[in-house]
Amino acid sequence: MSNALLMAAFQVKDLPAVNAALNALATVLLVVGYVLIKQRREQAHKRTMLAAFGVSVVFLVCYLIYHRYAGHVRFGGPSPVREVYYALLLTHVLLAATVPFLAVATIYQGLADNRPAHRRLARWTFPIWLYVSITGVVIYAMLYHLYPPVTEQPTMNASGAAAPASTPEV
Repeated sequence: MSNALLMAAFQVKDLPAVNAALNALATVLLVVGYVLIKQRREQAHKRTMLAAFGVSVVFLVCYLIYHRYAGHVRFGGPSPVREVYYALLLTHVLLAATVPFLAVATIYQGLADNRPAHRRLARWTFPIWLYVSITGVVIYAMLYHLYPPVTEQPTMNASGAAAPASTPEV
């Protein structure tokens, strides 16, 4: 697909919904992978968990693109909900920072057939990764659907140049 077609298909403003869909898909794949290993279906588990990792990588790329071009989006909910939102966001962000490292280490041990190390890591990786995937969808719903977002001026436009300063409305 050419860049022009890709740009026509998706705009930066669409990426939060894409990211939420990718997080939801990762959640489903993680749960399916967990069920498969409990059923001792190792090859299906392996394929499913690698798919979950791939979806998470695509999410990360989309997330970074969005935040590079879209500027900062502030939560617009009322004070009591805002505290819940920011507590959820804080735990989400802190744990999300660990997922790539945990996932890569867990996958590496699994592919190397080092089962004891793979299981040890997976006991930590799975619940953290699942929590991050689920809370990503919840944060999206709170930020974009339950309460109107407060957007600030983007720092860059899509070409990488500084975004023009906006003039205040009178």
